Amino acid sequence: MGIGRTASRLGEDVAVWPLPVFTSLHGYQRTWAGADAVAGLTLLAIALPEQLATSRLAGMPPITGFYAFIAGTVLIALLGSNPQMSVGADSTIAPLFAAGVVGLAALGSPHYVEMVSILAVMVGWIADFLSTPITTGFLSGVAVIIVLHQLPDFLGLPPASGSDQHRLLYVLNHLSEVQAGALLMGLGVLAVMIVCARINRHIPGALIALVGSILLVNAFDLQAHGVPVLGTVHSGAPQFGLTGLSWTTLVNLAPLAAVVALVVVTQTAATTRAFAEQGGYDVDAGRDFLAVGAGSVISGLVGSFPVDASPPRTAAVANAGGRTQAGALGAAACVLIFIPFANVLKDVPLATLAGVLIFVAARLFDWRDLRSIAHFDSLEFALATITLAVVVLVGVEQGIAVAVGLAILDRIRLTSRPQVHRMGRVPGTTSWTPLAVELDAVPEPGVLVVLFATPLWFANAVHFREEVDRALSDAGPATRVLVLDSVGMTDLDFTGARSLGQLLDRCEREHIDFAIARAGDQVRRSLERSGLMQRIGHDRSFPTVDAAVTALSGGPAPGPGAP
Repeated sequence: MGIGRTASRLGEDVAVWPLPVFTSLHGYQRTWAGADAVAGLTLLAIALPEQLATSRLAGMPPITGFYAFIAGTVLIALLGSNPQMSVGADSTIAPLFAAGVVGLAALGSPHYVEMVSILAVMVGWIADFLSTPITTGFLSGVAVIIVLHQLPDFLGLPPASGSDQHRLLYVLNHLSEVQAGALLMGLGVLAVMIVCARINRHIPGALIALVGSILLVNAFDLQAHGVPVLGTVHSGAPQFGLTGLSWTTLVNLAPLAAVVALVVVTQTAATTRAFAEQGGYDVDAGRDFLAVGAGSVISGLVGSFPVDASPPRTAAVANAGGRTQAGALGAAACVLIFIPFANVLKDVPLATLAGVLIFVAARLFDWRDLRSIAHFDSLEFALATITLAVVVLVGVEQGIAVAVGLAILDRIRLTSRPQVHRMGRVPGTTSWTPLAVELDAVPEPGVLVVLFATPLWFANAVHFREEVDRALSDAGPATRVLVLDSVGMTDLDFTGARSLGQLLDRCEREHIDFAIARAGDQVRRSLERSGLMQRIGHDRSFPTVDAAVTALSGGPAPGPGAP
């Protein structure tokens, strides 16, 4: 039985399970336990240092990263459909909400923690709009921000604040104060993680570096020699609920919640679909959105921060052969057991956590994708680089706004200049096809058939009219019939209807018979509402192109199934 059985094939599962919960565990087989155990241990080895580092990136208490991992893991197993996806604290969104909330409360203050927790709940309730180039540019910009935020810790400098440009200038102005021990520790962590990744992706480089750095700090008393460490890690059971909740807080956080939610939805969709395709199983992206959102709600209610799907951790589970969410639940249970003893992490050098995050950021900055985009289309590469630059130079909220705006403009660009195809009949058949596609297709004398295979709306209405006018002029004065094949015209707005009405005006002036073929229900309703159907005539709306040509020109009778 394949992994597909463990995913969201609810038609089979509902008979056994009344509710679609823990669907990856349905029909569990003992033969899967070994692979799930390996996957769980692999995930645990990656998650412990990564969640700790991400909580620092988020400006939150270290223990809250573990809360986020537990909440995200349990909820994706409970409500989600993907049997391999890992959910928890994620370095992609941490700098987003940290940069937004820090403008409303002092970083690390109790009020800051309260607002991040409220934000997590809001993100869970606001749930693929961005194109791949724009998403790549956005995530690459986030990677640059992560590195800029981690440089002070990596170099052993006091913490910096302010804009990304200010942080960079701060580092450059204080290079003479770099703490050699911290820098060597950070470089060592990067070296360990890179070597482990190259030897075997299953080797937990981050965990090895974490444990090794703690041992070095204690063996050589590095803290006394100026190497900054994490310090006391307050552990214990979280308090359930929200404090500091008010309408003002909700209003202030709403735009930021929308930004974070958009990134979460985008990354969750990309992760669940990519690994489902790779693993050959089915998923329900809507259920996975719900699970990740619920994970953020629970995470916020226990005093932590928003969660997200993690492509690197999901890849680790998949590469380890994980079949279900059992391994991830086991990892979450281990983290839960570890929480009372979390203060053993007090001697973790800050440079170690910075090294872990810089390694993650290097993987997030997808230069291969940027290079592929540049080779594919210079305009799309420009969209990616503009998004990257705005994220880094202006801010993440502005960056996501620019990304959405660019996505809309890019879509308008692509749909505002569609090709209007001239059609011809394939000899010996009743089929009509674009002349540019089928070289043997032959136009009917005195008849012009055009195909407009896209919605007719304000962005392309003028273009449509100009292209059809040009086609009529090219066809010459002998043209007595114009047939519009609207099979791909899924919608018609007011401006589009006005443009079509202007085309009818020309046909009436030049005594050209007009007909429409293969119009869908939505277009028919729009034609009725605009009064155009009355002008065209219901008897001039045909189910096929050939039926229209035959009726208006007296050509050969249509055959069955003709377009």
